[in-house]
Amino acid sequence: MNPRYPSIPFAGSVAPQHSLALGLAVPIALALTLAACGKPHEAAKPAEPAPVAARLAVAERAASEARTAFAGTVAAQQSSAVSSRVMAMVTAVHVDLGDTVAAGQALLSIDPTAAQGQVSQAQGGLAQAEAALTLAKRNLERFEALAASNSASELELDMARMQYEQAAGAVKQARGAVDSASSVARESRVVAPFAGRVAARLAEVGDLAAPGRPLVMIESTVGRRLVVAVPETVARTAGLAAGMTVAVTIDARPDLGELAGRLAEVSPGPDPVSHSYTVKIDLPALDLPAGAAGSAFFATGQRDTVRIPSAALIESGGLDLVVVRDEAGRAQSRVVTVGARTGPSVEILSGLAGGESVAVGLGVAPPSGARIDPFAPIAEAQP
Repeated sequence: MNPRYPSIPFAGSVAPQHSLALGLAVPIALALTLAACGKPHEAAKPAEPAPVAARLAVAERAASEARTAFAGTVAAQQSSAVSSRVMAMVTAVHVDLGDTVAAGQALLSIDPTAAQGQVSQAQGGLAQAEAALTLAKRNLERFEALAASNSASELELDMARMQYEQAAGAVKQARGAVDSASSVARESRVVAPFAGRVAARLAEVGDLAAPGRPLVMIESTVGRRLVVAVPETVARTAGLAAGMTVAVTIDARPDLGELAGRLAEVSPGPDPVSHSYTVKIDLPALDLPAGAAGSAFFATGQRDTVRIPSAALIESGGLDLVVVRDEAGRAQSRVVTVGARTGPSVEILSGLAGGESVAVGLGVAPPSGARIDPFAPIAEAQP
């Protein structure tokens, strides 16, 4: 080694004593790292849901009446297609669609010229009949005088009497025609037959009115009925009879729930094409528009159903829920399909099998698994 240029140790070289220490430190650090990686972190347990106190009821399974719904249409209990009694031109229309009218109120005006012509024609026929009667009377009087002096036979006298009676009858008929034509002539206005609402306006100024042609449709504003077509088999099973109570619903008024209607009319026989009976059900006094859709429910047999108190239902996000208390006393929310509501109970079509304990009056579903502490159990739901 040149003393003038002392040797410098290589950077990567390590003194022997340092090398031993380093050799021991590396395995220890590696072992500690592996031990730390191999030991999992313990996950934090979720908090126990707070217990819920609730009344309990048993979902009761029992036989009930099976019903089938049939669609129908709301109609007025009284309606009329108003027409003119004479053929004439419409000169004015006094009402519009939806107007409320009183009994006897003018709906349309028609040209009275044609009716007046019919009056004149009838009066001419009456004059001819009266002239024929005068002639027949004179002829009868002459034959009566001749018969008194034995100058006319009984047959000739009988013929004269028959001609007189025929002429008298013709006069009566002609007078009736005059009265009828005069009555029509006085009706230059078409009036409402009863108080109601204009359901349809079928004529305009200039149209030709004629007997039998509807000009205005009038419907009563008091009293509505649901008209339903019921299949022949169902009509036989349900035993349809006037006066019986029928459950009905109105599609546009779900807030009304089921209404108790009275069966007013049943067609005497089924329709030969559809094989169904036309059934008319009077509805309670409600302001329902004619033409609204509805349904009528008729019994079609027996079925097993599950019923629970209506207060056990919970509405959430458009779904009907029921909170069931399982065997461990924990809450389980179930989605159910609701059927008919009768009094304080409701029919469950799906979601419950019967026999479950359901919480009543919660209003909001508790967290799943929350403990339910029962208090004041209530009786099973009765249909």
